[in-house]
Amino acid sequence: MRQKLLFLILDGAADKPVNGKTPLSEANTPGLDLLAEHAVCGFHYPVEPGVAPESDLATISLLGYNPEKYYTGRGPLEALGIGLSIKEGHEVAFRANFATIDPVTRRIIDRRVGRSLTSQEAHELAKSLDGMRLGLDGYAVVRATIGHRAVVIIGSKTRKLSAEVQNIDPAYIRKGKVSVAIRNPDMRLPRCEPLVDTQEARNTCLLVDEFIDKAIQILEEHEINKEREKRGLLKANAILLRDAGDKMPRMPPITSVLGVASAAAIAEMPVEIGIARAAGMKIYAVNPPTGNLEKDLPDRLERTVEALKENDFVYVHLKGPDEPGHDGDFERKKRAIELIDEYFVQPLLKRIELEEIAILVTSDHATPWSLKSHSGDPVPWMLSSVAIKESLGKFSEVVCNERAKARLDHGWELLPWVMRYLNSLS
Repeated sequence: MRQKLLFLILDGAADKPVNGKTPLSEANTPGLDLLAEHAVCGFHYPVEPGVAPESDLATISLLGYNPEKYYTGRGPLEALGIGLSIKEGHEVAFRANFATIDPVTRRIIDRRVGRSLTSQEAHELAKSLDGMRLGLDGYAVVRATIGHRAVVIIGSKTRKLSAEVQNIDPAYIRKGKVSVAIRNPDMRLPRCEPLVDTQEARNTCLLVDEFIDKAIQILEEHEINKEREKRGLLKANAILLRDAGDKMPRMPPITSVLGVASAAAIAEMPVEIGIARAAGMKIYAVNPPTGNLEKDLPDRLERTVEALKENDFVYVHLKGPDEPGHDGDFERKKRAIELIDEYFVQPLLKRIELEEIAILVTSDHATPWSLKSHSGDPVPWMLSSVAIKESLGKFSEVVCNERAKARLDHGWELLPWVMRYLNSLS
């Protein structure tokens, strides 16, 4: 009998060895160690060598899709993840952050409101901006998602618009459809710049600038921000826009890409949900993340067990290691990996029949704690199956460097390689 495949992505868990050690190599992971008893491993570049990808681009690639063909920008994926679509030609979707600025100088004090904005607060702030009327017969659709994050759609009833505009977030610069993190950026809220000399791009920038200026006026005086100020918290008095897209993604179903009968996804962030929907996967909804892995992971576990009973391929995207990587915190990143092992991997292995399920574990990108950012380093992967007679002992960058079965230059090559390998075992 052909095995089902569980594809487990540990967000940002991969790292760059320092003195021969990484958070993954030093973590206490009995569950992953058990998987390593019957496993092969290797490395992949999530997109291609030299690219330090964001999670959206990397996830599309790791699910078997060449981003050059199918990526239309993060904005449309975020919109799709919360059930929105765009009118192509007349609307542009953006990923958005509520942020804290000095409204006089437009200096950005904190791009994420100190990560202290609750989802409930963000939803109320978004309501105050949603439906905003703009010039050029324009309008804005604003939806808060999780924490400080939001989706903004800028549209016009009569004018054509284009996503070929620069980010309104100085921390990321747009190169093609992809955003690249900037080191030591000028942290002032910029004006919108067209990337091409077209009326459609200029129209978009006019509407974006008007939206941002009006948003600052509304948010600065919002009751939620007045209350936050009284409590000594940063105001969420601005909104940053990036990763514009003016087309919805059109991807062939992942069932046809992988040659499986059914496919499902357990993902908690809108962008990953949007990717899964674009790939035709069944979504198994989970509670919004709280940042407490001990609380969040049991919910993800239950949905994974349910999905594996009903589907041949299940994609699970777990948060945790990425944020401490950005914070430069080795120990906290190691601890996040240990919590995933304790509250997800170990109990999962007790509830499934390992003879029936192969498990592929990797990360969507490296977030080295020594760099405090995503990097272009290769990422380790491990394929575990009782049919594999090799033993790794442990899953880590160090082990995979010594025992690599395959080193892949593109993330979209990983799943096809795995499917071929599993078929060779049966």
